[in-house]
Amino acid sequence: MSLTRCLNGHMFSTRKHGNVCPYCSVSVEPAAVKMDKRPSVQPAEDEKTMPYIGETRGIDPVTGWLVCIEGPQQGQDYRIMSEKNFIGRAEEMHIRIIGDNAVSRRNHAVIVYDPKKRNFYMLPGDASGLAYHNNEAVYSPVELAAYDVIQLGRSKFLFIPLCGVHFEWDHNSV
Repeated sequence: MSLTRCLNGHMFSTRKHGNVCPYCSVSVEPAAVKMDKRPSVQPAEDEKTMPYIGETRGIDPVTGWLVCIEGPQQGQDYRIMSEKNFIGRAEEMHIRIIGDNAVSRRNHAVIVYDPKKRNFYMLPGDASGLAYHNNEAVYSPVELAAYDVIQLGRSKFLFIPLCGVHFEWDHNSV
């Protein structure tokens, strides 16, 4: 694949886009395609080129998932992070359930992963809607187990833990 650099520095395929940069619409002359007048820089022998993969500090690793098994978002998965995960339809919720207007906008329920005790809990939110755990209404904290069914509004979710007694993230490397 032959890549060309436009005058603004964008790289693009001349086979796919011709002589016009798809990013900035600058036309590149065919002669300029073959002649890049910039000197090539060669790294020193002991210098290694490493890819930049973005900021790696502050990653909040996943501890489990909710998977929608019934409702408007059937098949969608939602990441559960360490500590409190607030659930609702609003954009600022940690777990945002869209498409089910029976789910409260804010704090319909809370799922908590306690990294010290290595277990998950579901708490009722402070909204008017009820949350159900295995068909029982949640009025106080309930411990979650693998494959428990959680119902919020008209949606049902399967709880899938990652962290617990068999696995825990090494917090020194994350």
